[in-house]
Parts: sequence; structure tokens; C-alpha cells
Amino acid sequence: MTPQEFTRRYESRWKQFETFLIDRRTARDPDFPARYREICAHLALARDRHYPLAMVEHLNTLVLAGQQHLYRHQGGLWASFLDFLSRGFPVLVRQHAGLFWLAALFFYGPLLGMAAAIQQHPELIYSVMSAEQVHMFESMYEPGKKLIGSRPNDSHFMMFGYYIQHNTGIGFQTFAGGLFGGIGSLFFLLFNAIQIGAVGGHLIRIGYDQTFLSFVATHGAFELTAIVLSGMAGLMLALGLVAPGRHSRKDALILRGRDAVRIMYGAALLFLVAAGVEGFWSSSPLVSAQVKYAVAAVAWTGVTAWLSLAGRKS
Repeated sequence: MTPQEFTRRYESRWKQFETFLIDRRTARDPDFPARYREICAHLALARDRHYPLAMVEHLNTLVLAGQQHLYRHQGGLWASFLDFLSRGFPVLVRQHAGLFWLAALFFYGPLLGMAAAIQQHPELIYSVMSAEQVHMFESMYEPGKKLIGSRPNDSHFMMFGYYIQHNTGIGFQTFAGGLFGGIGSLFFLLFNAIQIGAVGGHLIRIGYDQTFLSFVATHGAFELTAIVLSGMAGLMLALGLVAPGRHSRKDALILRGRDAVRIMYGAALLFLVAAGVEGFWSSSPLVSAQVKYAVAAVAWTGVTAWLSLAGRKS
């Protein structure tokens, strides 16, 4: 279907929706959610088919206005935020599932590969970091430590603040790297994967496996997923530059950038949750490894179900 045919077929529906928005009496009209979902579907089609920017902009304006109208009478911003988490975000991730899996491959593949390689070639750890850094990580995860994964004189709150800064830094670097044609995003995915895999592989090899794995198991569900999502968002930016389709590179970057920023909203939330879990739960020696593994299983299952199932029509 050409853009002109698409416009002729649905333009009357768009005008009806605009009129619907102006009429205050429609605030609680039971038909409004269905009309709103229809406009959302039209916007998704227009984006996927690379229709003219003016059309996409118009539909996007209608969707944003409809969202405000819908939730103004259902809890305001809080309801809009909950809808984004429960429906909008996971649906958006699935719409770009190919980029998600590409980012996951570039992250989890090298991570697991490096961890496995160090079991056979322990000296590889020193090609990734200095002997001083290796010693620091060994002391952080030494069995019997008061706060697992901490540095000297750290408290739970200090660790929480540090992890927020550290995690968001990783996410922003990985996302912004997309502006270099995606090479930057792939580089930071690969770099962080090798670092994490090297540390994990080394600690497992020297017998600190239970201390390390019980520490990372729970918050890893949020942090590692957020890193992959940041890479995915960066690759979305890259597509706007290297594969703009019918749009100019500027217009394609704007369109891709909007969805990429929304992906980063979700990634930022996961980084925040990860920092809280890492600072107050993962580091606690009062909780047994078995309990941490059980909670980790729930966390990984929950994140997987959220991204793969939330927002689907029954």
C-alpha cells in the first residue's frame, strides 16, 4: 500500500479522532481506548513502511495527545507510567526484537566465551586487567567478607550510589555509541562482556564461585538485561544513520531516536533496580546462597516474562 492509498483509506479516521480529542464529553467514552489503539497501530505501520515523515509526525502527535487524554482521567502521569512499563515498553522491545537479539549475541557470547577460556588459560585475565585489579576483585569476593563485592570502608548506601553511577555510565556509553554507525555500541557491548567474563571466570577458577555467583545472580537479571537494551537502543540510532530507507538521514535519526530513547527509559529503570538490589541484597552475607539463587530464578523469570509476554492481547 502506497502512502497515498494509506492516507485515503484512514484519513477520515484520523480526523474523527482529532474531533474526539477536542470534545470533552468523550473523556470517559468506552469507545475511546479502541480508537486510541487503532491510531497506535497506524503509527506503527507508517514507521515500519517508512512512510513520509510528515505523516509519521502527525500520527505520533495524535498518539501522544490520545495518551494524555486517556490517562488524564485514569490516574494521570502515574497511570501513563504504569502503562508504559506494563505494555508500551515490552511491546516496543518486541517490535525491534532483531536488534535486541543482535545486542544480546554480542554481549552474552563474548562474556560466556571469555569465562570459559580462562578456565583453560588462566593467564588471560592479565591481558584484560592489571595484577592490582585482579587482586582487588579477589579481595571483594573473598569468602567470609562482611559486605560481599564491596571495597574497603564501603557501606550499603555507598555501594548503592556507586552502582547507580557505574551502571548508568555503562548504559549511556553503549547507547551513545550508536551515533558512530553502531560500531561504538557493539564495541562497548564487547568490552563490558569481556571484562565481566574475565572477572567471573577468574573468580570461579580460584574457588570463589559460590561467593561470586550468589552475589551477581539476582541483580544480574536487571543489570545485564539493561546493558543489552542499551546496546539495542544504540543500534536503533545506527539504523537511522546507515539505513534511513525512504527518509533523509536526519529524519530517520529523529524517528529511530524517539523509540531508542524510550528503550533507554526502560533500561535506566532496570539499572536503578539493579543498583538497589546489588547494594542492599546481593552484598548481604546474612542471606544464604541458596536463598539468593531462588530469588535470582524468580528475577530472571520475571524479566523474561515481562519482555516476552507483557502487553500481548489475550
